[in-house]
Amino acid sequence: MKKYAYGWITAGFFLVSIVGHWVFGWYAFVDEAQEHHQTAEVSAYLVEMGRDTFENWQSEFLQLLWQVLGLAYFLYVGSPSSKENDDRLEAKIDELIRMTAGEEKARALIGQIDERYLRVGGHAKPHGHGDVGHE
Repeated sequence: MKKYAYGWITAGFFLVSIVGHWVFGWYAFVDEAQEHHQTAEVSAYLVEMGRDTFENWQSEFLQLLWQVLGLAYFLYVGSPSSKENDDRLEAKIDELIRMTAGEEKARALIGQIDERYLRVGGHAKPHGHGDVGHE
């Protein structure tokens, strides 16, 4: 339960807000029907609130969801430009290892580190610059 606390809190906020939206929507629907001297019918209310809820869902939640997940995916997971700072730092560390351990020992050590962290060929080359003299 603790592990997913953020998810449970978010789900709680969602449920409270959606229930509140539908309850207060019913009161507004009844008031509007009374202003027009009509009877508030549940079926008409369900259609109107379903439409309004879906419209809000599209314009707000899906937009925010896309912004958060899209940015997380493209910026931090899939975009080569998001790795430039990490690559620069790794290249500096690789050079320090080469300077202190020697080329052969450094290759083995860097290979072990890459294997341990499931990296293929490391990330010590700047993007789009080809070989920088090592590897």
